Amino acid sequence: MSRFRDELRIISPIAWVTALLVAVGIFSCVFFVAIPHDPKMSKWPHSGVVAFSLWPSLLVFGVVSMAGYINADARRRGMRYVVWTLAALFLPNAIGIILYFILRDPVVALCPKCGAQGRVNFTFCPQCGTQLTRACLTCKRAAEPGWTSCPYCGGGLAAGATGPVGHTTS
Repeated sequence: MSRFRDELRIISPIAWVTALLVAVGIFSCVFFVAIPHDPKMSKWPHSGVVAFSLWPSLLVFGVVSMAGYINADARRRGMRYVVWTLAALFLPNAIGIILYFILRDPVVALCPKCGAQGRVNFTFCPQCGTQLTRACLTCKRAAEPGWTSCPYCGGGLAAGATGPVGHTTS
């Protein structure tokens, strides 16, 4: 659950407020304008009117807050965040949202030595060559924590080599 919470925290407060205001506006339009002017719907029980007014509001709240998430996540990944945000909002049937999650780039990581951006799964910094994750001494491929020999070439792995940026493994 904390991973989900961490992902929700990247949505900006402006996106949350916008989603809430749009949802309240839609609820108000349906509840106070559309339903009272419809002769059949005005005879519905109050709970039915509230439920009918609430569902489009919740749907729009979800889409707008998802667009806020896409905006922040695309920035974090170094992607074209404006294009992806607009696609999420304006492509019908949530196609923009689905495409974003299929096509998004991996999260970028910063080199601790030179500050260059690289992918999280890079073993070495593309700018200065600093080792970012644990690697095989022979073939230089990335090695996961707990491995004692390389699955690619059979070479030995150094004990206590650096793990993901800033961590050490044993």
